[in-house]
Amino acid sequence: MADAQQETEVSLTGWGRTAPTPATLVTVRDPEDAAAALAARTPRGLLARGLARSYNDAAQNAGGHVLDMTTADRVLDVDLAAAEIEVEAGISLDRLMNLFVPMGYFVPVTPGTRYVTVGGAIAADIHGKNHHVAGTFSQHVAWLDLLTADGEVRRTGPDQDPDLFWATAGGMGLTGVILRARVRMKPIESSRIVVDTDRTPDLDSLMTLLTETDHLYDYSVAWIDCVARGARMGRSVLTRGRFARREELTPKQQSDPLRYSGQVKLSAPGVFPPGLLNPATVSAFNEVWYRKSPRRKRDQLQTIGAFFHPLDGVGNWNRVYGPRGFVQYQFVVPFGQEDAMRRAMERISRSGHASFLAVLKRFGEGNPGMLSFPVPGWTLALDIPVIGGLAALLDELDELVVAAGGRVYLAKDPRVRPDLFEQMYPRLESFRDLRTRVDPDGVFTSDLARRLNL
Repeated sequence: MADAQQETEVSLTGWGRTAPTPATLVTVRDPEDAAAALAARTPRGLLARGLARSYNDAAQNAGGHVLDMTTADRVLDVDLAAAEIEVEAGISLDRLMNLFVPMGYFVPVTPGTRYVTVGGAIAADIHGKNHHVAGTFSQHVAWLDLLTADGEVRRTGPDQDPDLFWATAGGMGLTGVILRARVRMKPIESSRIVVDTDRTPDLDSLMTLLTETDHLYDYSVAWIDCVARGARMGRSVLTRGRFARREELTPKQQSDPLRYSGQVKLSAPGVFPPGLLNPATVSAFNEVWYRKSPRRKRDQLQTIGAFFHPLDGVGNWNRVYGPRGFVQYQFVVPFGQEDAMRRAMERISRSGHASFLAVLKRFGEGNPGMLSFPVPGWTLALDIPVIGGLAALLDELDELVVAAGGRVYLAKDPRVRPDLFEQMYPRLESFRDLRTRVDPDGVFTSDLARRLNL
């Protein structure tokens, strides 16, 4: 580290704005900075951090060092013929889209926000609306360079030291610092999505429609009403789509088929009162959202932002949940456990804990990642304001998920019991063994790692 200005004492949280902890934030501009930070570590260890879009304590390290990787964000190599790019780990999906969509390439996988770094996308092994056909982000990584605890930089990939690669993919930064990666992009003819929309009256009809039609689309996701009860429980708005071919655009759009601009249109104010999102307000919002959505609409052209990242149009939207923050709870249960999903929805809808942002989709095949989240099945993600009684609800859901052979997502969980977590991830011991091999002193650590004994 070249000068003192690179270190700042800060209080860090995840995107849910819960459980802040203090750390020393160190700016990393290149591999040399990362190596210097590793050499200067304290007994509390260190951890890489990107744009802080994990919802929990995954990118926090109480009393230790946290490496801000967002200034290590260069594009190092581009091979358009092979649709591959080599980038530093701190570059964001937002920047990749702004650079490469106009050239006819999209990121292989994107979550609900484009404000994720490539390093974070690998560390959390992110998934998107296309998991059923494309898998996770790490499945599109040819190789990555990893700074390990011994100060060495190791190149690893699915075909080169695969155990280290698949521990790093989904390993939440605990195997080392991802410095750079080679990523396979998705060729596209336009920046528009051809979207089909269906409104479904209940959970069963939604699951039936997804089962029968998911294979016809590259991308699919359902907004689901987690407040509605009885015969309306799980009523949803299902959107599915694919990138439009140039000839499917309007004449005006065909003149600039790859036009793209990712912009924040407005920003949420700094202060929202506690309790703004409650069962009454969320129920009213959900009713309006459901009613205004078309019963059935075909071949609508939408922008990348509208289809993939609607919330990114509002800066700091997490403030809406008030000063106590919120929890995003995401779980998956295998196919064949549809009744478990129904029971989970019943418990959520009658709990009094309101979520206006809830989505359900189907996962495809999993990958060899030791801590990678997706397995074939149904996954539900919901944002819930932190209020009294929430912990009891989530504990109850955890038990249901474990009994169904499912799991919760490490990038979002802030409170699962360690004993239940061990039942969710059958390759956890393999991860622990590999981590001990490459980092015997536990140099790379986090609040999450300490909480779950990873």
